[in-house]
Amino acid sequence: MEKIQLFFQLFRYLLPGLEVTVSVTLIVLVTGFCLGIIMAIFRVYGGLTLSTLAAAYSIIVRALPVIVIIFLLYFVIAEFINLSPFMSGSLALGFTSGAYQSEIFRGAILSVPQGQMVAGRAIGMSKNKAIFGIILPQALRLAIPAWSNEVTLVLKDSTLVYVIGVPEILRRAQWVSARNLEPLMTYITAAAFFIIITFVISQGLNSLERRYKIAI
Repeated sequence: MEKIQLFFQLFRYLLPGLEVTVSVTLIVLVTGFCLGIIMAIFRVYGGLTLSTLAAAYSIIVRALPVIVIIFLLYFVIAEFINLSPFMSGSLALGFTSGAYQSEIFRGAILSVPQGQMVAGRAIGMSKNKAIFGIILPQALRLAIPAWSNEVTLVLKDSTLVYVIGVPEILRRAQWVSARNLEPLMTYITAAAFFIIITFVISQGLNSLERRYKIAI
């Protein structure tokens, strides 16, 4: 009984961290999505210069530990543009996610038959109109399964912002476990948050995948 009461007490204390975790995750996904789409288009249709730059971004960022990127943004860049720890961590993770999402979207774009572009150009569409009107809508639907995996990875990586003091779920769990000397129950409760969120997201994205699934 005492353990159950402790669980609900911990749940209430950690709940404010859920808002921070969700906020970080949303910013990361939106930032990564925008960067990923742009870089994927550059990789496939950007010509030598843009393709090389996009490839370099993807390779370099994916080679660096995420913690290093967070520290660079928070301790170096944030000194010049006055970013809060929350925004520094979120943008650093978004910058990292963009590299991974660019590979997801690049693969999806390449999965669309080349004849789609040829057909679009044949009816008088410009290259850009064909990309955004024909290729990209199909590629986004094809990318849903891989992108769903990236969403869950981003959710877990959101805990890394605790290293610069952002009070997300893990940070709050660290604080309370130091006060109540119940680290096992505290971290089990924190894990429950992530299990529930991941389950809800997975179910939602699986439903989205089934609804927009297309055969190529």
